[in-house]
Amino acid sequence: MREARAEADPLELFGYVDPSQQPEATGVDKLVLKRGNLFLVANRVGDVTPSGARDLGLFLTDTRHLSAWRLMVKGGPPLCLSTQVSTDYVSQVDFTITSLHEGDLLGQEPVNYVHLRRDQIIDASFVDRLRLTNFLDRAIDYWIEVEWASDFADVFEIRGARRTRRGVYFHPEVGEDRVRLRYEGLDRRPYYTEIRVDGIESTSGHGAWIERIEGSGARIAFHLARGEAAEVSFVVQASNASDALEAPPRPFEARASESAAAYAAWADRCTRFSSSNDLLDHAFEQAVADLKALTVHHFGEPVISAGIPWYTCPFGRDALLTGFQALLATPEVARQALRFLARLQGTTVDPARDEEPGKIPHEMRFGEMAAAGEVPHTPYYGSVDATPLFLVLLGEYFQWTADRATVEELLPAAQAALGWLERHGDRDGDGFLEYERQAPRGLRNQGWKDSHDGVPFADGRSAEPPIALVEVQGYAADAWRRMAKLHRQLGRSAEATRLLAASRAMSRRIEERFYMTHRGTYAIALDREKRQVDAVTSNPGHLLFSRAIGEDRARVVAASLLSPEMWSGWGIRTLAKGQGAYNPLSYHDGTVWPHDNAIAAMGMSYYGLTGAANEVFDGLWAAAQHFRHLRLPELFCGLDRSTGQFPVHYPVACSPQAWASGAWFLLLRACLGIFPDAPRHTLHVSSPQLPAGVEHLVLRGLRIGDVRATLEFSRGGGGATFVALTEVDGGPLHVRIDVRR
Repeated sequence: MREARAEADPLELFGYVDPSQQPEATGVDKLVLKRGNLFLVANRVGDVTPSGARDLGLFLTDTRHLSAWRLMVKGGPPLCLSTQVSTDYVSQVDFTITSLHEGDLLGQEPVNYVHLRRDQIIDASFVDRLRLTNFLDRAIDYWIEVEWASDFADVFEIRGARRTRRGVYFHPEVGEDRVRLRYEGLDRRPYYTEIRVDGIESTSGHGAWIERIEGSGARIAFHLARGEAAEVSFVVQASNASDALEAPPRPFEARASESAAAYAAWADRCTRFSSSNDLLDHAFEQAVADLKALTVHHFGEPVISAGIPWYTCPFGRDALLTGFQALLATPEVARQALRFLARLQGTTVDPARDEEPGKIPHEMRFGEMAAAGEVPHTPYYGSVDATPLFLVLLGEYFQWTADRATVEELLPAAQAALGWLERHGDRDGDGFLEYERQAPRGLRNQGWKDSHDGVPFADGRSAEPPIALVEVQGYAADAWRRMAKLHRQLGRSAEATRLLAASRAMSRRIEERFYMTHRGTYAIALDREKRQVDAVTSNPGHLLFSRAIGEDRARVVAASLLSPEMWSGWGIRTLAKGQGAYNPLSYHDGTVWPHDNAIAAMGMSYYGLTGAANEVFDGLWAAAQHFRHLRLPELFCGLDRSTGQFPVHYPVACSPQAWASGAWFLLLRACLGIFPDAPRHTLHVSSPQLPAGVEHLVLRGLRIGDVRATLEFSRGGGGATFVALTEVDGGPLHVRIDVRR
């Protein structure tokens, strides 16, 4: 193949679209495939079109390697019959070619005479297999075309970042059966996209052959006898190292079998969920698969990424909360998150990245803009909550696993994180953790509601940093308490006493400074003047999760979360209806976030309010049945359920998204009241209540320390839930069951 430096407009050669001119989101019905660091977001028929659409493409980590991918056929667009994606991320789209494509308006030919099946999969490559079958009573000559473009855009650029300059595009290298597109970034790395045609010979006459191949697409011709079928595969490889592109052809079936086996092996290592509700079982099966699919690999280590398409990279807060949620299914997600983030823990004061010693990173990127220094994400540390959440997860991980080796490996990181809480997190010495960005291109808000308007007063004004978020103070109280318990379990009683005192002191300060008697809940934050940011929000639900308030207050907060202003019917809103900034179509000011709901539900369960937790589960389950694959998205709109039959999609919500998929496990745990104590070989089940419409539920292979146990929950007379431990493998397990009124 021959290459040359591009002198033409990159728009013509590679389909590059300036961010200000990119088509907006293409709709909510997407086809998503992923394996490792490579993923595809296509429209419902497997195309990436229109070219340069913000929410579509084939991505390797943070670089888009296909910005256009469109299937065309002789006579016009084929008619889509169905489109499906399996749990193990293999898609099947079926089309038919109708007589109308041939201009037959008199009905003298069969209406549907060619079947076109499109199978797509990602392993080390993206493979698009096209199989045509002729059902006409005579031979036909036919063709299909695939058009492509690769803009090599960085994910920040796709999201709207303006760049004053870009790297160098090279003319496509065109061979007999392949095309290689090349770009050299400002980071001096080469980026390649190679499209190869597999499965046919490059000769004409019978079956299928390459009729034309050029830098922007290829046409495949077919001659099919009556009842004959032929197929062709397009294999797309993406890399920033040229020697990684060569790979031998492999049958599609072999790729699919390998993918199915990998997902089956993953599921076998996780808890098995089965119930009297088949749809619910499928939702949990999909959520387990999503945990695997969202895993990425960097530095030779796995870690769960936040979500597709925008956040397929390591995020501190997201990985830690997802790890916590997923413990009911598997401890692997938590262990991987803790180890990966400890590796990136801050070691110095670097205002350009909001880094401080002991601080857990917010986000790490690996694309051109990060490597070239255009964004500070190498990593970026602008998160006030990731550090206490690291300690929360470490403590909870030990209660589930009794994995002393991993905990002791991570103790230096835990000590450094505790040091950050005490020395850097409290910026002004008032006993609260605050944030204010130092990095010029950093985040203005640095809690989980990190949009620019995510921390509002009741009248709609945005709070000004430094800001002390209420949930972050709860996380800190929980972190100190959990680390006190962990130190006691490791025989370090003196340190445990100090940490427990710090936790109790923080709880007192939360009560004194954040509670709003006139609103019956806690303020979302204190602003730079130490005034209560008095909007009614979902954030106090995280105080329940942290067990940072008394039982009486917990019941008041739970009632607030389920009030008509906060409860949409589908879930808890982020901001109460009637507040100045309320907008049920916004990102953080009135929408419903499944992970936020799951955290609140788990908090309710901590206080014995499993009935309230069930109400949250039931609302989200009703919503999930209207989303594709029964998969909860990152968020959805907070419009009242009473005003429409269906939940309303949020246009650019990630799906799958890690803590939305993980929400199912925490929601179920909250309803069932499951509390492990692996160091003592004990499982506590408190006030269990099966979700509505579920008469029987089994958790098979639940891991508590070295034990794999099977728990069966069943509904009895009067609606009571009964629990039985039916199998134990790997050692003793004591189960204690109580019902609190």
